[in-house]
Amino acid sequence: MITGELKSKIDRVWDAFASGGISNPLEVIEQITYLMFIRRLDDLQTAKERKANRTGKPLGKPIYTTETEPLRWSRFTNEAPDTMLTLVRDGVFPWLRNLGGEDSTYSHHMKDAQFKIGTSNLLTKVVDMLDEIPLGDRDVKGDLYEYMLGKIASAGRNGQFRTPRHIIRLMVEMTAPGPKDEICDPACGTAGFLVASAEYVSQKHHEALLEPVQRQHFNESMFHGFDFDSTMLRIGSMNMLLHEVERPDIRYRDSLAESAAGEAERYSLILANPPFAGSLDYDSTARDLQTVVKTKKTELLFLALFLRLLKPGGRAAVVVPDGVLFGASKAHEKLRKILVEDHKLDAVVKLPSGVFKPYAGVSTAILFFTKTNSGGTDNVWFYEVTADGWSLDDKRTPLLDQDRLGAVPAAGELTETEHEKNNLPDVLRRWRLRNGSEQQRARTERSFCIPKADIAAQGYDLSLKRYKEIVHEEIVTRTPSEILTDLEQLNEEIVRGTEELKGMLA
Repeated sequence: MITGELKSKIDRVWDAFASGGISNPLEVIEQITYLMFIRRLDDLQTAKERKANRTGKPLGKPIYTTETEPLRWSRFTNEAPDTMLTLVRDGVFPWLRNLGGEDSTYSHHMKDAQFKIGTSNLLTKVVDMLDEIPLGDRDVKGDLYEYMLGKIASAGRNGQFRTPRHIIRLMVEMTAPGPKDEICDPACGTAGFLVASAEYVSQKHHEALLEPVQRQHFNESMFHGFDFDSTMLRIGSMNMLLHEVERPDIRYRDSLAESAAGEAERYSLILANPPFAGSLDYDSTARDLQTVVKTKKTELLFLALFLRLLKPGGRAAVVVPDGVLFGASKAHEKLRKILVEDHKLDAVVKLPSGVFKPYAGVSTAILFFTKTNSGGTDNVWFYEVTADGWSLDDKRTPLLDQDRLGAVPAAGELTETEHEKNNLPDVLRRWRLRNGSEQQRARTERSFCIPKADIAAQGYDLSLKRYKEIVHEEIVTRTPSEILTDLEQLNEEIVRGTEELKGMLA
């Protein structure tokens, strides 16, 4: 977690950007991200140098050469402010644009990137702030991003693209990406899902990635992200490179407007929280999506897209607004029926409505499904999350210590009291039991399974409240004679007490 002191420093830097004529919050984040990226590159080069010295082997794939050594963070930040500004603007930035190679998606997105910090005073303030942040710590770096993105939401701009890191981590843990997966986020934003997937694969399948063919797949063909915002593409590309994915497929694509024919049945895993903006005109929507379901609703069009993009046997975990679960239109019902009858709907995880605050208070759920083209839904597993570890108001204050938060708490298993404040570890544990003991759970529990026949009988309604049963306290009934007897006894006690009081006062 970032400290109050660091927040204050970020706020001061933010004000300095505004004074310097950069008032668009997204532009501010972009400029700070460039510098975070440059500093992280220096850290990675230092780690490579230490490894080479330790092992006695040559430096493998150096980021900096003898000629570009002056462009390292550790070098130019020791220069005088005016010299540093000139060096970053005229040296570091042109080099940064071509870093990924001429034919990489990174260099394609970076070719239009502009360094907009115009004064040495502002550059010095940003550099000083970043020097205090351990950028090798993904949690601290993530907290910094989350705090800055919160400023976008408060400014009323583009807040929809932010998915909390602990929700991303839950979805990644539940889908368990493997080293041979091809993972896609068709609305990738800052590439949070892809980064979390890369971290998971690196941690869980470290040995597999030592094989050259598998490592090449990891670097060049495992991760795919689409967006139609050039700023997001630049930030997403830098984010992936910072996490040592050398040539990710991060590219411009208006996912709902362009035909998916060229991407059809290509991916084995989709992780996404698309920006559900409402309705689109039929003319601005790809025709092949309309053949799946005739609708203008973006939330339904994205689900149709995911089914088109997945290979048979491919799986998906996607955030949807609650309306997808129970909407009564023909398009809503048809798409839910397709998921249940034509493919394998695995689970519905209901999230509390405050999860996406301060950006939005909309109620959401996570759908987990597998593309089969031949059915396969026997039971659907439901889980009702009531607490995710943070307060559900706009402040989103952590309710537990840092090592007790998230789907996989660093401190290990939670106590029952802690579980009531953070359900996510229980979601993950019970998900793994969904084909076993979870089948026997009563519908009064937090999680339970519903047979496909019951869902079909309800018009394919997927809202949890449709199936959850409420436990009512047993009401003890008494006969009239029993009540009268009690009243007579009470009356006798009142009379007796009155007589005793009179005797005391006499």
